[in-house]
Amino acid sequence: MVDIFDEVDEDLRADRAKLLLKRYGPLLVAVAVLVVALAGGWRAWQWYDAKQNAAVAERFLAAMKVADEKQAAARTAAIADFSAIAGSAHSGYRTLSRLRAAGLKADAGDLPGAAALWDEVAADGSADPLLRDLANLQWAMHEIDSADPATVEARLQPLIIATNPWHALASETMAMLDLRRGRVDAARDTLKELAQDISAPEGVRRRAEGVLGRLGS
Repeated sequence: MVDIFDEVDEDLRADRAKLLLKRYGPLLVAVAVLVVALAGGWRAWQWYDAKQNAAVAERFLAAMKVADEKQAAARTAAIADFSAIAGSAHSGYRTLSRLRAAGLKADAGDLPGAAALWDEVAADGSADPLLRDLANLQWAMHEIDSADPATVEARLQPLIIATNPWHALASETMAMLDLRRGRVDAARDTLKELAQDISAPEGVRRRAEGVLGRLGS
C-alpha cells in the first residue's frame, strides 16, 4: 500500500511540475537569458574598462615624460596633456593629473592657476584622502607668504597630527607660518621636535636644524 501511495504522490508532483512549467516556463527562460546577457555584458564592460585604464595610463606616462624635459614649451605641452587626462579619466588619474598640472603651473609662475587646481583636488570627495591632504599641503606651502595666515593655518591643522602621513612637512610649513607671524617661540618648539623626529624625512630634519641655527638655538 505504501508503494501505491508513493506512486500517486509522485504522479501528483509531476502533474504540478508540468502545470508550473507550462505557466511559468517562458518567464524562467526569459530570466535565464537575462542572467546570461548580464553576465556577458559585465565581462564586456570589465574588458572595456581595463582597456580604457591602460590607455589612460599610457597617456599619463607620456605626459610625465614630456614634463621631465623641463623646457618651457614642454611644460606647456605637459600641462595641456594633464588637463586633457583630468577631463576624461577616472578619479585616480584625474586626481594625479590635476596635482601634476598644478605643480607645473606653480613652477611656471602661474600660482593662481596652480592654487585653483589644488582647491579642486582638496574639495573632490571622490579623490583619495591622502591626495586631498597633499593638495591642501601644496596650497599652504605656496600661499604661505601671501594668503591670510588664518586660512593657511586652517589648511594645515588637520595635517600636523602625528598620524597624518604629511605630518612632518605640514609641521615644517606651520613653523614657517609662525615665523611670518612673529611667533618665534612656537616656531622654535616645532622645529626642535622635527629635528629630533627620526620618523621625519632627513631633508626636513636638516632644514629644521638649519633654521634653528639661524634662530640661535
